[in-house]
Amino acid sequence: MLVSFKVNGKAASLDVAPNTLLVTAIREHLRLTGTHVGCDTAQCGACTVIVDGRAIKSCNTLAVQHPGADITTIEGLAQPDGTMHPMQAAFKECHGLQCGFCTPGMVMSALDLCHRTPNASEAQIREQLDGNLCRCTGYQNIVKAVQQGQAAMASRS
Repeated sequence: MLVSFKVNGKAASLDVAPNTLLVTAIREHLRLTGTHVGCDTAQCGACTVIVDGRAIKSCNTLAVQHPGADITTIEGLAQPDGTMHPMQAAFKECHGLQCGFCTPGMVMSALDLCHRTPNASEAQIREQLDGNLCRCTGYQNIVKAVQQGQAAMASRS
């Protein structure tokens, strides 16, 4: 089946099997490997991307369910010159990552939170990130990173 959408601001048309997961289309067809496959059951959040302004877990939705969608992956956040998005920079500066496997999904979920709930409290941040698992950090620095990232995003507005 032919499915067309916009990924990181660029038009993409893919010929995929009807049962192709969105994460598979992103990773294997578009070669955007920043979106990770962790559990294949929508439990870990490593595959989180933004679709039409909302964070979704791309391992439990089909590519053909998103015709015409505007999809943003972790690769679509940095500026063309390589300057990191404020949320990415905050994760780096606050040491909100260790192995980095969960980081793309965490960043995408954090962005969704910041767009829906500006000035989110620590409790709201923890609740939003509940669907993203990290096996390394203990979440303290991740929460600090989201707080710093949301402050930096607010100051840019």
